[in-house]
Amino acid sequence: MLRSSLLRPSSGSNPASLLTRHVVRTTSQPSRASCLHPDRGLQHPQHQRKQQRCAHTHAVSNPTLANIEKRWEAMPPQEQADLWMQLRDRMKNPWSELTLQEKKAAYWIAFGPHGPRALPPPGENWKVFSYTMICVGVGFVLMWFARSVARPPPSTMNKEWQEQTNEYLKSQNTEPISGISSDGYVGPGQVQSKPKKKD
Repeated sequence: MLRSSLLRPSSGSNPASLLTRHVVRTTSQPSRASCLHPDRGLQHPQHQRKQQRCAHTHAVSNPTLANIEKRWEAMPPQEQADLWMQLRDRMKNPWSELTLQEKKAAYWIAFGPHGPRALPPPGENWKVFSYTMICVGVGFVLMWFARSVARPPPSTMNKEWQEQTNEYLKSQNTEPISGISSDGYVGPGQVQSKPKKKD
């Protein structure tokens, strides 16, 4: 194609410009086999990204995945993200190509008891119960102290005064339909306190 373009240029076209367009067109299209043969591809940013993508599909080393259950919480967030991205790229391939360590690590990172799924520490239930009882005890002490220093109840808060209030309401024919002045009323009316203590 390059030779024919140089031998039969169109009218009014420059052979050098045709050669330049052909070279640009060929260099802008990376080889399909760049992942399999990285040394044959052209070194431009898109090709470099494909090489990195191919490198991620290699098996993760066993030392990196060793004791991942104990090391995961202490790992920096960036290392956690990098490891998970490597495992995610590996899981895009057939799972028969994954090693046993990769399968265990991927399952534990996705569903293991860490982060929001972490198990409660030993003795947490007893600690919560103890703190709750302490708070309840402090509340009772504060209530008792408030009642001990409070003023005595008003003189109207006794049974005798409230019974007199009922008689007054009946004399005024208060609530004659369904209230205290109605026929057959048997409710307590205004009575809600204990009898007055005798001095």
